[in-house]
Amino acid sequence: MGKLEGKVAFITGAARGQGRSHAVRLAQEGADIIAVDLCSQIDTVPYPMATAEDLQQTVKEVEALDRRIVASEADVRSLPALQQAVRDGVAQLGRLDIVLANAGIAPMGAEEDPSVSWQDVIDVNLTGVWNTVRATETVLVEQGQGGAIVLTSSTAGLKGIGGDSGGGQGYTAAKHGVVGLMRSFANTLAPHRIRVNTIHPTGVNTPMVVNEFMQTWLAEDPTIAGAMTNLLPVEMIEAVDISNAIVFLVSDDGRYVTGVTLPVDAGFTAK
Repeated sequence: MGKLEGKVAFITGAARGQGRSHAVRLAQEGADIIAVDLCSQIDTVPYPMATAEDLQQTVKEVEALDRRIVASEADVRSLPALQQAVRDGVAQLGRLDIVLANAGIAPMGAEEDPSVSWQDVIDVNLTGVWNTVRATETVLVEQGQGGAIVLTSSTAGLKGIGGDSGGGQGYTAAKHGVVGLMRSFANTLAPHRIRVNTIHPTGVNTPMVVNEFMQTWLAEDPTIAGAMTNLLPVEMIEAVDISNAIVFLVSDDGRYVTGVTLPVDAGFTAK
């Protein structure tokens, strides 16, 4: 029996990358999944974002593990859209136990209007996380059986990295803001036995990081690339490394862990 047998997890940004990895890894431990993703492009994001086909691939990989999954296209910038996705998922799967606010964008580097890039990344990476918790906390509280929430921040939520573009500054500000949200929700939800933590990855081998634009951006500003090296001799980590840490946080292994900022960063923040 897996560590999450009988549990249901709501995951944003589940079409690919870390989100798909989390869905598959939690399903391996017995969880059923409610998966959402925007599945369309945001104009200020300079790399291809996830598609409906990507989300269907997540569905296939979860179902191949003989677990149930309810997947839908929803924008984390819209609280009503997330509330509807939660209602639909809980109606079909019967409950909710785990919430992973994973969706995020990284519109770093050159931009026509820094204020637009700034607003887009704040809307997705910060307001989207707030919306995710607000859309799910009522279900967790009303069930009366506790729960676990993990908000995906970044090493940029602990250090001042990201460059001097509007998108890069917005990314760092949003990821720091996620820590503030976590600490606030950890306090308000603790009486209901709902635990809230943040996870802080270094660079992860996903399409958000491994793409032509990001490689060009890093090459054009060696100071950024130099500031984003890990302490351990690895360039990037894998999405499953984050998923494994999340399994710990949301399972009984981490039953008394709440209000923490957990780096999974190959020593990045220790430099």
